[in-house]
Amino acid sequence: MGSSFQNFQRPQQTDQPLQLNVANMAALGATPNTGIPPNPTVYVRNLEERIKIEQLKEALEEIFSEYGTVLEIVAKRNLKAKGQAFIVFDNIDSAARAIDEINGFELFEKPMVLDYAKTRSDATVFREGGSDELEAHKRRRLAEKERKQAHEALEAQKKLKRPGVAPEPARPTKMAKGAGLKPTPGAAAAVIPDEYLPPNKVLFLRDLPDTVSQESLSAVFGRFEGFQEARLVPGRKGIAFVEYESEAGAISAKEATSGMPMGDAGKPIRVTYQRQ
Repeated sequence: MGSSFQNFQRPQQTDQPLQLNVANMAALGATPNTGIPPNPTVYVRNLEERIKIEQLKEALEEIFSEYGTVLEIVAKRNLKAKGQAFIVFDNIDSAARAIDEINGFELFEKPMVLDYAKTRSDATVFREGGSDELEAHKRRRLAEKERKQAHEALEAQKKLKRPGVAPEPARPTKMAKGAGLKPTPGAAAAVIPDEYLPPNKVLFLRDLPDTVSQESLSAVFGRFEGFQEARLVPGRKGIAFVEYESEAGAISAKEATSGMPMGDAGKPIRVTYQRQ
């Protein structure tokens, strides 16, 4: 083994390798069979978080490449992803052998916990379905992420309400300015922030330059799949709506244009989903 992972302890050949594997996993409070369907991507957790990402990926590459062709190793620096990695093989058999033989053994003095990944990796999707399927896969993942964020934002607002305290009487409903905007509810109702609204096929644009026209918006947003129309709001500057045939086109457009500078001043525009 290379010096980058001298602390990796390779599984020893025994007459009962699976029993040894289960014993190691039991010590970690986990089981090697979680019911996730076999697939070519191995999910690795309980990795040493203090190791640099480049060094960690190099170690994982050399370890797992002995079990088959590794298409990709995904390991990120952000807080939620620390201590985890995904090893993408080109076939399920390689992933299965790696899980059976490496599960519970130490890398950088910490026992690795292995299982199949819950979802297909980008590399696997591209390999099996090509670029079109990969783009659709990314749109579905982004939509699911935004739905989850919307749900979490709503739950967080609900928790802010103190139990046992009667809510204040609702104030008279205020109408938001501009056509197409829904009235805002009273103070007692939880409202999802615009940034976390769940995806739908209509985008709401704000902070547009005064000089923007329907034609210029159509030129920008018409590049995305299923574009139908861009609508300025009569009598209101700086806002507009863009509609697509389905959520997929709106998701792609929002991802690509949110914060995009527009106009002579180069001021970034705000792009969210229309409140339903």
